[in-house]
Amino acid sequence: MEEWVGELWHKYITRKASTHFVDAQVNFSEVSKSIGMVYRALGGEQIKRVEAATPRDYLVRRSFLQKISGENKQISLAWQDEDSLRLPESLAVFPATELNHDLYIWLAILAANHHGKFKHWANDNQSLVVKVLKKYPAMKPRYQRLAQAMVDIRPNVDKLPQNEQAMEKALIQAILSPGTVKFFPVVNYAPQAVHLWLYPSAHVDPQLLPEPEEVTDIAENKEQTKPLAKSKASRKKAERIDSPESRDGMMIFRLESMFSWSEFSKLDRGTDDTEEDDEQYQRVAEDLDHITLSQQQNQKSASIKIDLDLPSASEDDIPLGEGISLPEWNYKKQQLEDERCLLQPMLPKDAFPQKLPVKLQKSAKIIQSQFEQMRNLRYWLKGQEQGEELNLNAWLDFHVEKQISPTQDKGLYQTFRGNNRDISTLLLADLSMSTDAYLDNENRVIDVVKDSMMLFAEALNSVGDNFAMYGFSSVKRSHVRFSLLKNFNETYNNEVRGRVQALRPGFYTRMGAAIRQATKVINEQKNSQKLLLILTDGKPNDIDYYEGRFGIEDTHQAIKEATKLGIKPFCITIDVEAQAYLPYLFGSDGFTVILKPSQLPLRLPQLYHQLTSH
Repeated sequence: MEEWVGELWHKYITRKASTHFVDAQVNFSEVSKSIGMVYRALGGEQIKRVEAATPRDYLVRRSFLQKISGENKQISLAWQDEDSLRLPESLAVFPATELNHDLYIWLAILAANHHGKFKHWANDNQSLVVKVLKKYPAMKPRYQRLAQAMVDIRPNVDKLPQNEQAMEKALIQAILSPGTVKFFPVVNYAPQAVHLWLYPSAHVDPQLLPEPEEVTDIAENKEQTKPLAKSKASRKKAERIDSPESRDGMMIFRLESMFSWSEFSKLDRGTDDTEEDDEQYQRVAEDLDHITLSQQQNQKSASIKIDLDLPSASEDDIPLGEGISLPEWNYKKQQLEDERCLLQPMLPKDAFPQKLPVKLQKSAKIIQSQFEQMRNLRYWLKGQEQGEELNLNAWLDFHVEKQISPTQDKGLYQTFRGNNRDISTLLLADLSMSTDAYLDNENRVIDVVKDSMMLFAEALNSVGDNFAMYGFSSVKRSHVRFSLLKNFNETYNNEVRGRVQALRPGFYTRMGAAIRQATKVINEQKNSQKLLLILTDGKPNDIDYYEGRFGIEDTHQAIKEATKLGIKPFCITIDVEAQAYLPYLFGSDGFTVILKPSQLPLRLPQLYHQLTSH
């Protein structure tokens, strides 16, 4: 009975204290695609994610009912950083659904024209609004409606304390007439949120958060790995604290009955670097409201982990040469840094000549018969000065143009030619540790990749196309592994089949370096058409700050370099979240997602057929 009464009371008092118009609420999930299109179409960075932002603490004066109910402690605001644009999970600011929808669009337009940093929050937002309205005059009526609606729901100025009235009047004037207010008084409480404006991304002293590129040694030792489980796209409140003075770890255990994860104890807890614990840490992070971090000055685990990750020379693949130095793109400096990576060509260990596996022979015969038809294809070559037949369409065009003005003969004949497939193709396969995951009780991702590469090779060999195959993985920028399976000068035979079947899952995915080396290899071919196929199961990543935007931007730059040389990159992926980053890397028509990985062996030759048959 007490619980029932308490629940009714909570609902009643919360509803009374709330200032939201729930009936007019618009959720971010309903408009996320439209917002993303608007943001990028008006100049927002293509690589930035557009995601929902969780509420954060906001020290604002609250009413008596809000204090009782606990309402208005946290507010969902719009902000952005280098990696993402964050907009409220839902908007119920205005009493009309149309206004809340328009507010989402307006915030996306503001963000597209803002560099992401503030010197003075109110003055910078005013300048930003003036800039946007000047750049897009058609937005003025929409902004005026939003501005007036925002002023109408703000607190009564006369009911505020004397020292806060001046601030509220200044804000109202800044909203209605942006750019006219230069001075804002100092008050003890933050004013009611101005949902028409963007907010800073964090309240952390930037001196406590150095850029990773500023100190090379730190960049070398930080560890970032691929997440093992997908988590909710939400940001947590965070703060920096001084590192505990104790130098020794203290082994403790966690009571399962404890409900709070937010308390911080000044203990240097013993940790495990095993992958089995990563999923547990991920779940803990999702439960946290407030994450407290300390900047550790001594880095131990990264160097130890590298020694554990890399096999001994006797168990490792066979290196070819001393390695190749390659540049890498630093998107913050907007320049290529020379000799940033060391790529090591290698041959798979324990590879010996093998025939095509029995399970693939039937599929191989079907694909080979389809590709052999391409070898015998014949076509008309038009626009010739002489040939077997007169091209009637060309002759009619020439006849009409000649009646209007003197014109030259542009080639009125056509000739019948045999198929001449002047093309070189390089297949580059991602061999990162994620390929060790099981698709079912029997097959891993790496098994599907090997089957796909062999059927691909059987198909190209039957049609006589010039092709090569390589695999790659990495452990930091100093060890990018580039596995040779077949180069352009080799004949496809049982030795190559044996190399493919000897492939093993590697480490991480430093894709930019692998693409640059593949570009160099294929660019040396004399064929008129050059195709670079990239087979992967995830986004670029490594453990030395290559995770996230750094890896994406470096890969994007490597693809641009290949395209400038006349090479056509195309990506085939089994990553279900690839739509978030591949359009930026390869363009809207430069990739395809295989939703069922088990279909990859048959789909890969079919995709090649589609890409080259025209």
